[in-house]
Amino acid sequence: MQLLAAATTATNSFAGAPGSNANQNTLVLYDSTGQWGWLGEDYGIMAANLVSHGSKYTVHAAVNYVAGEINSYTGLVYVGSTYDEPLPTALLDDVLATTKPVLWMGDNIWQLSARATNFATQYGFTPMFFDFTNTLTVTYKGVALQRNAAAVPSGLLQTVINDTTRAQAIAVATNDTGGTVNWATKGANLTYIGEVPFSYTGPNDRYLAAIDLLGTVSNPTMLARKRALVRIEDVSADDSPTQLRAIADYLYSKNVPFTVAVIPFYVDPNGYYNNGVPVALHLRQVTGVVNALKYMQSRGGTLIMHGYTHQYSNIANPYSGVSADDFEFYRAHISSTNYVVYDTPVAEDSMSWTQGRIQKGLLEFSNAGFQAPTIFEPPHYAASAIDYQVFNASFTARYDRGLYATGWCPNGVCGTGTPNYTQIYGQFFPYLVRDIYGTVVIPEQLGNVELTTFNNNPPRFPADILLSAQNNTVIKDSVMSFFFHPYLDINYLKQIVQGLQSMGYTFVPANTVKQG
Repeated sequence: MQLLAAATTATNSFAGAPGSNANQNTLVLYDSTGQWGWLGEDYGIMAANLVSHGSKYTVHAAVNYVAGEINSYTGLVYVGSTYDEPLPTALLDDVLATTKPVLWMGDNIWQLSARATNFATQYGFTPMFFDFTNTLTVTYKGVALQRNAAAVPSGLLQTVINDTTRAQAIAVATNDTGGTVNWATKGANLTYIGEVPFSYTGPNDRYLAAIDLLGTVSNPTMLARKRALVRIEDVSADDSPTQLRAIADYLYSKNVPFTVAVIPFYVDPNGYYNNGVPVALHLRQVTGVVNALKYMQSRGGTLIMHGYTHQYSNIANPYSGVSADDFEFYRAHISSTNYVVYDTPVAEDSMSWTQGRIQKGLLEFSNAGFQAPTIFEPPHYAASAIDYQVFNASFTARYDRGLYATGWCPNGVCGTGTPNYTQIYGQFFPYLVRDIYGTVVIPEQLGNVELTTFNNNPPRFPADILLSAQNNTVIKDSVMSFFFHPYLDINYLKQIVQGLQSMGYTFVPANTVKQG
């Protein structure tokens, strides 16, 4: 596969997102040895993506730490995913000696405590043993967050508070019989989380607490803004101009700026929705929709590009082959158990193929009388490492959740490895980040209204979205971001907008968030 030359620059140091604290620089370390070393890299990259909201950072394997390295940084994050990872003595000694903030997740805290002269006196708590009770709730800042049952077998490393003047449990996990264990413990400059909370996550998960704790290291002076975003989704030439105008009028009446994710070329290659007769609609051909989009712009809407066709070839990928239904830059199928399975990048995947689709999409906007969008949303939030590099070169930001592959960042040097698409992972962000592709990523973490169950995903109503928003309030500077399909009853949109506004959130343009 072709890779952009710029992506192979050999460095594991990265710039922070716009608005990050220029005076902060965070070191992110992860486990890399043994059978699950590849998973350690994934966790390290996830932590690094989040850290970018607060500061610039360097990310690499913990085994490569050198004595005194922490002196070049304002804080340190260690993600311990391998039991008894051979941590350098220099790392343990430097962590014990520093007064800078340190966040330690998961395993190997026992190596640190064993190396200390008197760990309990220094930090006010003692790491003890793994707790394997059915702990399904984590309470942080007074908010009860979920912990997926699938995470339970990995256990939670328990701590005991020895000195309440030096240490406190800042998050507590509750099991199904009412018992509690310390989920996150802070003593002096050290914060410890008893697991790696990056797997089995969801919109209401204890992952949100970990995000906030990462922020206390990457930028202790994080702003406490209350901003919100709404994106009108999957708009193309087959949409109803009346519905689009009604949405624009409502949002304008509530002083809510918004984005419109436009698919510039609508295709139904097999006539799936047209009695077997193929359909191909260029945006410029449907003046009613073009005029409605211009009306939306006049009402505070910003157009962004949502793929070229939002589908792939003339095959089901995985649903119908029709725009807005299917993946465009990735292959997928539906399993026998009704799950969407991500397969591989498309067969044609290359810089030139992806650039060609971007250029065709931009031409569609131009032919319809619109300026070129500066923000891109990959269809179904899925693309290859090649594609993400092309998006980064073609737009000033993405507006999505990231998809990443193991092997792309050997020892944190992103772009020098070979992506392993049999080991992919997604990540949502609650605020602006600059991810490992170097791209500024505008967040979307609250999801959308879905009226029925599909692919084993339950229905999702405004009340569910607002519950997730309430849970996201544990994160300092979180942006409450959701999307909405225009074919739905506009009352659902009204409930979400009014609910977020009643929580004290102000809707702002995506371009404002993009600036930091």
